[in-house]
Amino acid sequence: MTAPLVFQDIQLTAGDSRTFSLQVPAHNAVSVVAEEDSGIEALNSYALGLSQPLRGRALVYGEEIGGMARRSALAFRRRVGYLPAGDGLLQNLSLRDNVGLPLRFGSDLRDRDIDGRLKVVLAAARLSRAADLRPARANEELRRRAAFARALAFDPALVLLDRPFDGLTNRASGELLELARGGDSSEGSRRTVFITGQDLPAILLNRIEVRYRLVNGELERED
Repeated sequence: MTAPLVFQDIQLTAGDSRTFSLQVPAHNAVSVVAEEDSGIEALNSYALGLSQPLRGRALVYGEEIGGMARRSALAFRRRVGYLPAGDGLLQNLSLRDNVGLPLRFGSDLRDRDIDGRLKVVLAAARLSRAADLRPARANEELRRRAAFARALAFDPALVLLDRPFDGLTNRASGELLELARGGDSSEGSRRTVFITGQDLPAILLNRIEVRYRLVNGELERED
């Protein structure tokens, strides 16, 4: 079976010729943490074909998105949920409309179907009561919940998260990790989740099946 996400011999920084390789198994949450400016912050961008590494390649379900034609790449990215560092929300839209952007502009769904999907996603992210707020009037936790909900709008099988829990309480972090995992199945988590950042809340460690730390250019497995 093809792994959902594979990094092959990627050079992370211009000043270090060592390369990064990792295979992310299906139905697992996998994390890689490292110091700031280590280069891991670009991994998800490489996976989505939004930028190109100095060397090496990233494969999503065996495909290199960065080498696809634009229309094909846009269609393929619907299979992947992406949460950039921070929240990336548009300030002139409500939280509800931010969450609905991928559905309204990246699908052929009818308005009625979009509204139904939004209701489900907002409820799962515990945003139903705050959905009409604009980001400037929402606190950090609500904004992050909206960003998670937007990343999960298409119910993707693979989710990429950049620094997803920074600044959040343990409670909110735990709830959002479970939201990203999509529940459990006989094979593990329903979704495959790949997390990058500088550190993780201790409360999450037993819910992330495979954890790595990048130290001096080398991946070390954490137990």
